Amino acid sequence: MFSGLNKFLKIILPKRLFYRALIIVAAPTIILQLIITVVFYDSIWIKTNKSITRSLVSQLKTIQNVYLNNKENLDFFTDSYKNNLNFEISINNNPFPSSSGERKFSPMDRSLRRELKSAFGNNNYWFNTSKFKNAVEIKIKSENEVMEFLVPKEMVATSSVRLFILWTTLPSIVLVLIALVFLKNQTRPLARLAKAAERFGKGDYVNDFRPSGAAEIRKAAYEFDRMAKRINRHLNQRSEMLSGISHDLRTPLTRLKLQLAMIKQEDISKKMSKDIDEMESMLNDYLQFAKTQAKENTSTINLLNLFNEIKKDLNNENLTLTISEETILTGRASSLKRCFENVINNGLTYGKKVYVNIHKSSNRVIINIEDDGPGIPEDQYRNVFKPFFRLDKSRSLNQSGVGLGLAIVEDIINSHGGSIQLGKSQYNGLQVKISLPF
Repeated sequence: MFSGLNKFLKIILPKRLFYRALIIVAAPTIILQLIITVVFYDSIWIKTNKSITRSLVSQLKTIQNVYLNNKENLDFFTDSYKNNLNFEISINNNPFPSSSGERKFSPMDRSLRRELKSAFGNNNYWFNTSKFKNAVEIKIKSENEVMEFLVPKEMVATSSVRLFILWTTLPSIVLVLIALVFLKNQTRPLARLAKAAERFGKGDYVNDFRPSGAAEIRKAAYEFDRMAKRINRHLNQRSEMLSGISHDLRTPLTRLKLQLAMIKQEDISKKMSKDIDEMESMLNDYLQFAKTQAKENTSTINLLNLFNEIKKDLNNENLTLTISEETILTGRASSLKRCFENVINNGLTYGKKVYVNIHKSSNRVIINIEDDGPGIPEDQYRNVFKPFFRLDKSRSLNQSGVGLGLAIVEDIINSHGGSIQLGKSQYNGLQVKISLPF
């Protein structure tokens, strides 16, 4: 029972902290307001209204009885009630109204109808409480005449009802508005912290984040900022170290190339040059893998322009590009370009043609890159994303590489909040399906 209630509450309750906190503050105020209103309406207002309405109808009944008992001093009779009770009384032979002037959903009208019906019977009264602003019009059938009354409206309804509703509703509205302001100020730092964590998780450098808010939130934000700086410092140190290694290794490799160029034995020279080229390619793969989290500012990217640039750089007629519509997303342009180029170059290396298809869903862009090469065995789909993993048969991302191609691609895609999946293409080769949020 309780588990079902918890599931129901999780479904109907808002997901965001701001709205949940607002419910915690506003719900008791609104419930208290409703209780006070119901208690007042039921115990005070209805009883008071019933009492004053009964008093008014009793006076009307008394006026009718006095008039029927003595009709001679009519002017004195009407003037006395006008001066003393502010009643306007008119007695005439006009037709009695056939349609009721009562409002169906008015508590005041219902109370007046009950008392008039009890005092004068059915079809012997008529009243209208909305025709005049400060008066109620009542007509009573008395023998062959019609007695018309205009009585002050405060004799039918208490004048303090609107004032009471105003003073009970206005403070509640003010309290809720104050709660809105304070809750917004308290939840804003949490929202900023969550946004900063999301940006950092996607590989952005969060340098403009400042802790704020309550002490607990400020503490969490401060620790996050310290953690982010430590990780950034570690990544920078790694990049600097690998850049230094690259510089140190390229120098002897260059000297070896020069020395090989001077060797007269061409067979030995070609074999050693091939080994040196492979070593240089491996070194480039290491550096490229290290650069996947190198510092790069996030910018707005037009995927159509990005892929057109890739196609222009590759200058290969076997690359077919199909984009259904222009797509704009936020990310690191150089990293994404390197990622897509890795996959496309892989397809061109092991297949004859590569087909790129881009389309949008509700909130993501889907990029399908397919080739007609030998493909990858299905049981190796997860392994090829591991750093330094190379397939013994079929294909690897780079024959002369070290197995970092797809590891680089996956790292870049994951850092942008996307996902990557491998499958069999419709051309019997490899399908790489990349999904990115926009």
